[in-house]
Amino acid sequence: MSYDRAITVFSPDGHLLQVEYSMEAVRRGSTVVGVQGKDCVVLAVEKRAIAKLQDARTVRKILQIDERTVLAFAGLTADARVLINRVRVEAQSYRLTLEDAPNVDYMARYLAGIQQKYTQQGGVRPFGIATLVTGIGADPEQPNKPFLYQTDPAGTHSRWKAQAIGGRNAKSLREFLEKQYQADMEQKDATKLAIQALLEVVDSGAKTMEICVMQEGGKIVYMDESEVDTIVKEIEAEQKEGEGGDS
Repeated sequence: MSYDRAITVFSPDGHLLQVEYSMEAVRRGSTVVGVQGKDCVVLAVEKRAIAKLQDARTVRKILQIDERTVLAFAGLTADARVLINRVRVEAQSYRLTLEDAPNVDYMARYLAGIQQKYTQQGGVRPFGIATLVTGIGADPEQPNKPFLYQTDPAGTHSRWKAQAIGGRNAKSLREFLEKQYQADMEQKDATKLAIQALLEVVDSGAKTMEICVMQEGGKIVYMDESEVDTIVKEIEAEQKEGEGGDS
């Protein structure tokens, strides 16, 4: 029996093969890095090369869900568009019903809930995307502090201090973040760490990066290419100094 033909059938060793195939689609996607700072969260995304005549503004990997929630994804862009639109509708429905903005924990749970539903029904397939979601309101004691969440095609969601998804080098990037991460980093240091991690997989520096910072209170800031390039040059200068010191 081919256990990968039906999404709802487990293989004898306990695997849902279609879900694992969807995770492979994520690994073939662009790399996304998220880093939690003292009062911010930085999302850094690898921008793949686009056609010369294509408008770059129409190819985005970081998208806004709500006024205080931002999402970055790795995987199939078409799947992401459909899923994100559903989450946006839920965010507006939440506001209309409860007269309050949804917090990031609720949005991450709702997003993961949809992804999980598509692993249990016949006639559908899993969404081929994983996401990093950031926003505020998850902690009643720190209502204005942004937090970082991850969801995957299986429908799990969890909070992270730093995480990397997508691309073939996600595991090594995660190990890099584990070594370099420090608690309560300022925005500058968190941004630098996210860019430094992304430099492990991109070749063209700032031109192939998209950086978004969620600041305290839910303020969303997109960094210009010139700002990113300044940090890239700073990191490269430090690496050259380190190499010179070693020799």
